[in-house]
Parts: sequence; C-alpha cells; structure tokens
Amino acid sequence: MTMANKLAALVVLLAFFGPVACQGAICFNGWLRLPRFCPRGSRHGFFPRQRRPAPSGSGLSYGHYLSRGSYCPPAERIVRNAVKKATAENPGIGAGLIRLFFHDCFVRGCDGSVLLTTTNTGNADTEREGPPNKNSLRGFEVIDAAKAAIEAACPGVVSCADIVAFAARDASAILSNGRVNIPTPAGRYDGRESFANETDQLPGPFSNLTDLQNTFSAKGLTSDEMVTLSGAHTIGRARCQFFSSRFADMDPALAAKLRAKCNGNDDTNVDQDDVTPYVLDSQYYRNVIDKKVLFNSDAVLNSTETIMQVTQNAIRRGVWERKFERAMLNMGKIGIKSRTDSGAEIRRVCSRVNGA
Repeated sequence: MTMANKLAALVVLLAFFGPVACQGAICFNGWLRLPRFCPRGSRHGFFPRQRRPAPSGSGLSYGHYLSRGSYCPPAERIVRNAVKKATAENPGIGAGLIRLFFHDCFVRGCDGSVLLTTTNTGNADTEREGPPNKNSLRGFEVIDAAKAAIEAACPGVVSCADIVAFAARDASAILSNGRVNIPTPAGRYDGRESFANETDQLPGPFSNLTDLQNTFSAKGLTSDEMVTLSGAHTIGRARCQFFSSRFADMDPALAAKLRAKCNGNDDTNVDQDDVTPYVLDSQYYRNVIDKKVLFNSDAVLNSTETIMQVTQNAIRRGVWERKFERAMLNMGKIGIKSRTDSGAEIRRVCSRVNGA
C-alpha cells in the first residue's frame, strides 16, 4: 500500500473515530472530525501563523500569450471552448475546475503540481493521491483536452498551470451566467515535484475559524478573502461523511432532507447548495445565516468575527461577485514559478514532467 493510500485510509477511519489526526509530523487539518490532536511540531497545531505578505504574482502579465517568446494567440480560446463543452455536458465539472485551481495554488503555489501522477524524482504519491484529493478532484480530462489542442497549435509554449487558471476563470464565468469575470494574468511555469503529504495545507470541512484564518494567512490571503473564497461552496457536491455529524446543528428541514438522501451511506454525494446548486452566486451566504450549509468550515463563518462580511455578501447585490474576482486573482498569484526558477518547465503533458 502506498503512503498516500495509507493516509487516505487514516482520514476515513478517523472521520468516524476521532481523536488522533496526525501521522508522524503530518496533520490533515480540518479533514478529520473533532476532537483532534496535533502534537507540537506537527504542520498543523494550535499555534497561530504569522501572515505572509500578499502574493505578488511576479512574472505574470495580461496578454502573455500574445508576446514574443510566448506567442500562442489561440490558447485562451482553446481552454474556454474545452470548458464550455465540458460544463454543457456536466455542470458539476465547472465546480470541479474551480476547486482544482484552489487545490493547486494552496500546495506549492499555482504550478500545476496537482496534475502530476509522477514527478521529477519518480514519486507516484503525488498531490492527486493526497487524502483531500484522492477520488475527489474533478476536471483533469478537461485540462488534458485543452493542453493537447494547445500543444498541436503551439508546442511547448503554454503551461499547464496557466491552463488550470484559465479553466477556473472560464468555469466561473459560465456558472455565474457571466456575472463573475476573473482577471487572469498568465506566465506561470509548471513545477516538477508533487507530494501527497503536502496536501495537509488544504483547509478541510471540519476546520474551525482559527484553522481557516491561519491556513489562508499562511498563503498571504486575508480573513476577508477566506470568507469570499468560501463562497465557491455555492456549487459542487459533498460526501455525507463530511457533514453527517452536523445534522443537529442544521436547519431542521434541510437536516431531514439530507438524512434521507444520505441514508447512512457516508459515500453518498449531495449538492452543497440546495437552493441554486448549479449557479455560482451569493446564495451560499444566505445559507450560512440560515444554517443551511453542510460543513463545519461553512457554519463557523456565522461568527461575530466574520458575520458582517457574510451579511454584506448575502444582501448587497454584486458585492460578493466583485470580491470573488479579486480574491481569485490574488490566489492565482501564490507561489508563481518563472523561467529562471530551478525545477520549472512548460510540460508537454500535464500529468507528467518532461523526460519522464
């Protein structure tokens, strides 16, 4: 059994039985049902992190693929068409593409490392195999289709990391019916390493407010950006195992409906937003206020520290959409790799490093 499979099994097991949430020095913060214990020195403990500077996005530019040396005019159109085709067939793929971008940027920066199945050092326990991602992330086939078409038009020019960013932008526009338009500069390079155990940096469904704030702060993002990006939970689906312990804390009518859908099967998937499940909108924040959200990490936003942002997003038309555009722009600047960085390349195939 690979290390990733062991860790995945650990997450599922501890989601039922509590309290130890760590293996060695790895603590899958927020992915295990409370109570949990992370010893001093583990990657996620009870100690707040100092906020890093906001991501600079150094090396990124608008119209990057229209410039000399990176010339590929059809690149963004190819990605957009691939996303349109996929979401027309299955709107859930759009939600998957937005989540894929988030999970890429929060581990090693926005470098396409989440796409790898093998790495520069031959490691097969990649981020795709990490407990938060395994059998969960979607949209890889859309990225692969866009990459293949781009390589046919402009070989060796467009990075997989940029394709992931473009796909999240286009999925957001489609699912919001054009109300969300994320500025997306390009110029990211692809990384050559990816490790399952580093997915412990991702916030999880059992995270409390401090966990969430610390996790986002470690990436240079603010508490308000955390609240804003959480709004992406207005689309997508969730497994019952990650919220079935919360039925007593939910709106009674929703809890009854979910109990019936889950029917004791923790692997059942349900819509995260019961009102507008396929629309990227601000309904999520009304759900937070009305106790109609699934995860603990959603419910904790109904706290004195964050309720003002939640309420503004819920009642002020267009506020969340503009904030979401800015937050996604900033998230897309995390950990950018450039041409001169060691271990950076433009992959020819997104799932493996060049030369593998």
